[in-house]
Amino acid sequence: MKLTTEAKQEIFEKYSQSKSKADTGSAEAQIALFSTRIADLTEHLKIHKKDYGTRLGLLKLVGKRRRLLNYLAKNDIERYRAIIGELGIRK
Repeated sequence: MKLTTEAKQEIFEKYSQSKSKADTGSAEAQIALFSTRIADLTEHLKIHKKDYGTRLGLLKLVGKRRRLLNYLAKNDIERYRAIIGELGIRK
């Protein structure tokens, strides 16, 4: 399921560091976007168990999100804890 532009802007506005729609590059905004896409792909894979192309895309997204979370944990632990709490991601 493709996210609409409006849905992406809402995610960026809610989770970005500067709380603006234009802040698409902050780690928090990217992590939130990846988390939304991961949730959508997970629901898709529950129905279509043999969709291996989607499974590969899901694993790549999880890896990207993990690398961004590692970056945040290393550089700014407070921002890391905040985004983990907001999104309900556990490590």
